[in-house]
Amino acid sequence: MKILVISDIHGSYPDFKTSIESFSGAHPDIFLLCGDFLNHGPRNNLPEGYDTKKTAALLNEYKSKIICVRGNCDSEVDQMMLEFPCLNAYTNLFFPQKDGSKLHGRIFVHHGHLYSRDDLKKLLLPGTLVISGHTHVTVLEEEDGIFYFNPGSISIPKCEDGKTCGLIEIDSDGIRKISLNKITGEEIRSIEF
Repeated sequence: MKILVISDIHGSYPDFKTSIESFSGAHPDIFLLCGDFLNHGPRNNLPEGYDTKKTAALLNEYKSKIICVRGNCDSEVDQMMLEFPCLNAYTNLFFPQKDGSKLHGRIFVHHGHLYSRDDLKKLLLPGTLVISGHTHVTVLEEEDGIFYFNPGSISIPKCEDGKTCGLIEIDSDGIRKISLNKITGEEIRSIEF
């Protein structure tokens, strides 16, 4: 199984389209979206190719594959445009994980504006993979037994990695690899388990 992880689209139709097309050969089973789908937000400039209607239409084409959480720029109006539930603050995914792995098979997904790392350390067990967006800054690291992954932003990056997304590969033994990639598909860095 492969999970394409995308965050902070902010209505950029060409960047979302590029991300999907670049990873079509990987045949992702799930599109895990970390919020901020359509609205650019008052603190951001308009992203290149800003078109909320076209972006919503393209998102809706993949609704059967989308699992997502609400970002700080998402609202009830966005839900009116999108044909999948997009207003949950967080979600959990569970996968079997081979004994002895550093991960235990739980993925906790949130946008990143409601829970701090201190909050998460109180709420989650070591071995959890936490996926978030919000900052537009890439993160792929472990701290106190919890793994943190922020795929950055596909449209308005705020780090040197540029426009990025992620890919998680899972097999019968559990999560095998988490990679951070350019939206054009090139791998930047990864962790293997």
